[in-house]
Amino acid sequence: MATITLKQAAAWCGGTVEPKYENVEFFGANNDTRKIQPGQLFIVLQGARDGHDFIPMAMEKGAAAVLCSRKVGDYPAIYVADPRIALGRIARAERQRLGCKAVAITGSVGKSTTKEMVAQVLEGSYRVSKTPANHNNDIGMPMAILAMPADTEIAVLEMGMNHFREMAYLSSIGQPDIAAIVNIGTMHIENLGSREGIRQAKLEILEGMSPDGRLILNGDDNMLAALPEKPAQAVTYFGTDAASHDVWAENITEEAGRISFTVHADGRSFAVELPVEGMHFVPDALAAVSIGLMMGVPIQSIQERLSMFRNMQGRQEIFERNGMTIISDCYNAGPESMAAALAVLGKRSGRRIAVLGDMLELGDCAWAEHYRIGRIAAENAELIYAYGPNAHRVVGGAVTGGKSGSQTRAFETHEELAATLKRVCKPGDVLLFKGSRGMRMENALELFLKEEK
Repeated sequence: MATITLKQAAAWCGGTVEPKYENVEFFGANNDTRKIQPGQLFIVLQGARDGHDFIPMAMEKGAAAVLCSRKVGDYPAIYVADPRIALGRIARAERQRLGCKAVAITGSVGKSTTKEMVAQVLEGSYRVSKTPANHNNDIGMPMAILAMPADTEIAVLEMGMNHFREMAYLSSIGQPDIAAIVNIGTMHIENLGSREGIRQAKLEILEGMSPDGRLILNGDDNMLAALPEKPAQAVTYFGTDAASHDVWAENITEEAGRISFTVHADGRSFAVELPVEGMHFVPDALAAVSIGLMMGVPIQSIQERLSMFRNMQGRQEIFERNGMTIISDCYNAGPESMAAALAVLGKRSGRRIAVLGDMLELGDCAWAEHYRIGRIAAENAELIYAYGPNAHRVVGGAVTGGKSGSQTRAFETHEELAATLKRVCKPGDVLLFKGSRGMRMENALELFLKEEK
């Protein structure tokens, strides 16, 4: 990755540096002393504790310098009014200095998977850097940009938000040449009011793009098929409707843990096969195909790269343990992704057990959506175990709307949930673990799999 001097970074963000430290260089940035690497810039943020308290520890671990708002000891530092805003300004300047193309991915659900598929497709033809894990906010995305190698040709940037103007800010930093919106769901509706509000917030991604950029939209999503205003950027639609989409799929089949379909684009047709389960992956793949074709990736390379796709940890990981099949999808959840995961569970043979945590940030929709998910769960599972403040709504939906014979129960702790699973589960069972990030369903899974001493 390219090194940056404190003098350069200070000029980019409007900060000050003591003259004796102007030529100190850093590469990359981090705001967590537990993860900071030697040579990185330590970003001081205000959380439960004042980040300035951690400066000595960061320097002891090898941080090259500090981005902070006041002096704490004699350390190399850039002093600014707001380190968070300064971080964004430094990342914006570094994005411009890299001179690479940038592809931005957003959507209510599936954006991380789409980001991974897009990177997978492009990596066969370009030097690609991508935002890791959950680095999709105003801290993580700038840090990801600062970690990119100097020879990066394409940056694939996942952009998330849960309030208005957050997407506009991220777009101003990433300055995407291509932006894809994979769907408009109900995640974060508590803060954005409606799906129309969510669409408005997602379309803020256009604000950091030049008029000659390209916008890629899921035409199967009714909120994206008809935009309230025509964007300045050229629009490419993908989906399953031959009449209205530029890139479209047909003959979609799912068999033996793989999805296959035929893609049509620009008068060409070719087969795509994905080693994943669930029809909800098709739009993600079509977005990746659209971007790959737009960037001149050969069709054969697109096919080969997608056939080798592996999703990120915590997103529909399927493995065997003690004769049971575990579907670990604990990273996050909303109504759309929860329903998709339950559909995957429902196609499995064996006794199916849905272990579901609450879906957060649904506001006034929370009661109705948890009730609805309970009904869907009962159609796809014989046992439904729910955890969280809305667990009783899930149970209520399952009891009143599901198939007869489905057994349901609500839990207040991971420990109680895991202990019950240990008692009732047996070889041949299939278990789905899923919930919003804040529900930490991976903890329940870990407790369930932990061997008794």
